Amino acid sequence: MDGIDPLETDDGDTVFRDVIMLALCGFVAIVLLLLPHLNPPTKAAEQEIQSPGNVLVEVYWPDQLNTDVDLWVQAPGDVPVGYSNMGGHIFNLLRDDLGTVQDATELNYEVSYSRGIPSGEYTVNLHLFRNNSGETMIPVTVVVSVKRTQQDRAQQLLTTKVSLDRNGQELTAFRFRLDGEGKLIRDSVHSLYKPLRSANG
Repeated sequence: MDGIDPLETDDGDTVFRDVIMLALCGFVAIVLLLLPHLNPPTKAAEQEIQSPGNVLVEVYWPDQLNTDVDLWVQAPGDVPVGYSNMGGHIFNLLRDDLGTVQDATELNYEVSYSRGIPSGEYTVNLHLFRNNSGETMIPVTVVVSVKRTQQDRAQQLLTTKVSLDRNGQELTAFRFRLDGEGKLIRDSVHSLYKPLRSANG
């Protein structure tokens, strides 16, 4: 009876193992080459999260309230900007928050950004469009910040808390002046009422 040479039967297995190992090494090499692209440098990530605009006006009211508070802003020499006119030459309203209506989150927040920082008087108003929450007083926080250049971080200039108590109410949270460098002019801040929503028609 003729014997079977074990070396002859291992040739196929060796070739198969070599091919599998080469394929595995190729896959590992591709993954290693792609890793830097899957995890971009931290500096690029920081640039992405920097807020656009120069003058930032933000308003917050309690989350989960079915309350529609509107932000209105006016830059020097420009038209009022709010829900019915979301863009002027200087300011843009980024989002008209309707409370819980058509809202994917429970956050109640509106923000306007300016392009540039013209010198002169700025006005920030709040308007209670609709209150279906059952609350008699709606507390609203207003924050004004400035970025003099796109590389700067936003520097908070003003903050206040005001209360709105009836549908249709509009009040002035801030009127203030900035100089040509975007600096707050001393003693220019007050809240003397200036209608913006009705001025916009």
